[in-house]
Amino acid sequence: MRKTLTALVVTLVAVAFLAGLALAATRSGEAKAWVKKAVAYYKSYGRTKALAEFSKPKGQFVKGDLYIYVLDMNGKMLAHPKGSLVGRDFTKIRDPNGKLFAVDIVNDAKANGSGWITYKWEHPTTKMPAPKTVYFEKVGDVVICSGVYAK
Repeated sequence: MRKTLTALVVTLVAVAFLAGLALAATRSGEAKAWVKKAVAYYKSYGRTKALAEFSKPKGQFVKGDLYIYVLDMNGKMLAHPKGSLVGRDFTKIRDPNGKLFAVDIVNDAKANGSGWITYKWEHPTTKMPAPKTVYFEKVGDVVICSGVYAK
């Protein structure tokens, strides 16, 4: 009986772990798809219209905790649905663990064109710092980003 119970517990833990990995992969895929959609919009409508659209708190590029933000190649925030962040130099902003995430995003975008980064940021619903995995792509002289929060 004890062996059966232990096997059941181990199986349940393994299933929960794998389900968590599958959910994380799905959510990361959402972030990448969201950036691809934003890149297409940026290329179709141009910089001015796209940055304005990405900055709308209730615009088409905000869905729950998923949203687009844009950095220039110096780490300045060009678009964000939280308007108070637009115009700020993010190269000096650290996450709660001290990570200069915008510097990493810009440097990686310059070197590779796109990539992934994880850092902590205020969750839009809980208002608490939470791990966020972000996909980003360089388009001309900007970096378009979106990420998902750990559940």
